[in-house]
Amino acid sequence: MFAAERRQLILEMVRANGAVSLRELARVVQTSEVTVRRDVRALEAEGLLDRRHGGAVLPGGFTRESGFPQKSHLATAEKTAIADLAAGLVEEGEAIVVGAGTTTQELARRLARVPGLTVVTNSLLVAQALAHANRVEVVMTGGTLRGSNYALVGSGAEQSLQGLRVSRAFLSGSGLTAERGLSTSNMLSASVDRALVQAAAEVVVLADHTKLGTDTMFQTVPTDLITRLVTDEPPAHDDRAVTELQALADQGVQIAVAGQAGGGTGGDTVPTGRQPRRDMPLPGPRRGQVPGAGPQLRSATVLGEQSPGERARVADLRRR
Repeated sequence: MFAAERRQLILEMVRANGAVSLRELARVVQTSEVTVRRDVRALEAEGLLDRRHGGAVLPGGFTRESGFPQKSHLATAEKTAIADLAAGLVEEGEAIVVGAGTTTQELARRLARVPGLTVVTNSLLVAQALAHANRVEVVMTGGTLRGSNYALVGSGAEQSLQGLRVSRAFLSGSGLTAERGLSTSNMLSASVDRALVQAAAEVVVLADHTKLGTDTMFQTVPTDLITRLVTDEPPAHDDRAVTELQALADQGVQIAVAGQAGGGTGGDTVPTGRQPRRDMPLPGPRRGQVPGAGPQLRSATVLGEQSPGERARVADLRRR
């Protein structure tokens, strides 16, 4: 396929889906991600699309938000790996809140296996994933339905969360930076997410590497309120994402990185070959935290010490 043909096909895919990962683009045009990245840069220079870490989106800057059908096709394998790892944080009998998003929907599918769980959510998709789970109670907020992401927003949703207290909030968003924390492109969604944060003792952010270093209009969770980040391992060439991870760790965010090998369907079954990796070590305590206090997220692969090979991988990631 000639370069002009590839770029036309790439442009058609982005226009049809709103956002497409580099991995998916490379699969469809049957070439390497390096070549696709070069094509995406050329199309961005012409103003036909915008690059994002790990993918391409329709142009529009801070004000544009992709709908659920578009988001569901971006970084699907990474979201599945993140959901697998995040589900391990939830214990039997807990009460948690889960925000709206494609990654949190993946998490909800795995939470259906946790007995005695109570899940408060403003997401119809999260509630649907848990609707037939045995011994899992689902509590929906009130509010007005946003059709683009199947979430309940507005004053009704926020008021229904007043006086609520749970152990953890699991949230995703449109972007994550060490400077501003988690952000989203919609004001109403941001306001409800802030109310979810106020209800939780801990905040766990689920964000794949394509969102690292991306800043959008409305801040939902400032960095100093994020307890943990569950993400996937950035590609070797993605220096910005690695730098952002280190900056978040420097500010006291506990980081767990889920490794993934091969593709995934995003269903309930964990694809063979995907193994959660490890936590990134923290340089120091969170602002105002007593050293040694507070819960620590242990390794996803083993609950004891890391192997020499794993320690070497962490050291290599931090040197980048």
